Amino acid sequence: MASRTNVVTGGVAEYSIWRVILASSVGTMIEWYDFYIFGSLTAVLALKFYPPGNDTFAYIAYLATFAVGFLVRPFGALFFGRIGDIVGRKYAFLVTLSIMGGATALIGLLPTYKTAGWLAPVILIIIRVLQGLALGGEYGGAAVYVAEHVPDHKRGFYTSFIQITATLGLFVSLIVILLTQQSMTKEAFQDWGWRIPFLISIILVTISLYIRLKMKESPIFTQIKSAGMTSAQPLKDAFGKWENLKRVLISLFGATAGQGVVWYTGQFYALFYLQTILKVPAKTANIIIAIALLIAMPFFTLFGALSDRIGRKWLMMAACLLAVLTYIPIYKSMQGAAGNNVVGVSSAKNKVTGATSLTAMTVDPVTGNRVPAKDATNANVPMLVFLVFLQVLYVCMIYGPIAAYLVEAFPARIRYTSLSLPYHIGNGVFGGLLPLIGLWSCAATGNIYAGLYYPMIVASITFVIGSLLLRETHGTKIWSEVGTTPQVASGD
Repeated sequence: MASRTNVVTGGVAEYSIWRVILASSVGTMIEWYDFYIFGSLTAVLALKFYPPGNDTFAYIAYLATFAVGFLVRPFGALFFGRIGDIVGRKYAFLVTLSIMGGATALIGLLPTYKTAGWLAPVILIIIRVLQGLALGGEYGGAAVYVAEHVPDHKRGFYTSFIQITATLGLFVSLIVILLTQQSMTKEAFQDWGWRIPFLISIILVTISLYIRLKMKESPIFTQIKSAGMTSAQPLKDAFGKWENLKRVLISLFGATAGQGVVWYTGQFYALFYLQTILKVPAKTANIIIAIALLIAMPFFTLFGALSDRIGRKWLMMAACLLAVLTYIPIYKSMQGAAGNNVVGVSSAKNKVTGATSLTAMTVDPVTGNRVPAKDATNANVPMLVFLVFLQVLYVCMIYGPIAAYLVEAFPARIRYTSLSLPYHIGNGVFGGLLPLIGLWSCAATGNIYAGLYYPMIVASITFVIGSLLLRETHGTKIWSEVGTTPQVASGD
């Protein structure tokens, strides 16, 4: 047993845990940057890669291409999860980072529809599939890699830094686009400048790969591999045996599904609601979301650390319950803070494309008739920031501890595969479909709050299933699987 201890603790002690977190989080942040930059440039790229003359069709086709990246994420989780459990955590997320960075850079070199015709959008879809597959494998690798380096009693705190990366990736993508736009004329950006944010990915990925290549394999995986304890068939062991499949299903419906809809409501649906329903100008709405995210960001680590003290389960369940109970009051308060008295929406369907467009409606004080709402130019911005911050606080409450929970819920030999699938179904499918379902619900009913029913229903299901069936993993000693504990100073 002494030799085992030396192998494991020696591997951890050679470099600081903060270098482990940096290597994992920077790479994951860059992958989110690559993923989000595709959506951030919708207004420009939709008209570049689809036939001219029908802007509505172009936008719909481009957004459908964007959605493909969400839908294939679970397949990436299975494919790279298997590699991570057989070959190693480090190798798997080196591959995912390379694929994501290469695919993103290719978009910057891709010919447009004007040059290549329908070949351009076909290649774009293929690239988007590669991006989704890569992201499906990245998160599980980063979360497991960090978790398998850190002490059991601080796992929630340390893994919570991985949870910040999605928000950081969104910020970096927006900043790079903004700086690029500011450095040239609008015409130049529309013509060729849009390629720069994609090509910058090559630089970012090269730096991250350099950092990751210098890191060693996870000490826990190194130990179980040297002892011959790894799984030869992780997919079969993870999903073909009821005991573990049950954990996967409970983790999906009792944790990640609710987490996915809470995450997307607080950071994406809130933006859609501000811009489309409440008619807050786009620039103002982006500022509101950005400030709320910046204020809330430290709470990811706060709730991660808190889960090390009081447990993961009830923090996550509290977030779901708060979302169910307060979403309607919060969004009614947002309506009041916007100051334009929107009372409903009307929808019109394009006979050619089938696309549905929404028009926010208000009541004319003179005639009493419903008329299209004007822009909310006098919105109470501080109040709107606070109301969005509350929603992001729920995100932090459930998202901060969930990486630690997922790592602790599954044994090391099939951990990468087992946790990646429920995470990416919960986020990529349940969460990823939220904007589309929310838009459809508002259009179908005319009710400006109808888009909230879907996340409230999913969060309710997660609260019930999680409260009854989710196991409290706080205190799980994953290092006991290799018969030792890591010797890492908390200040390293």
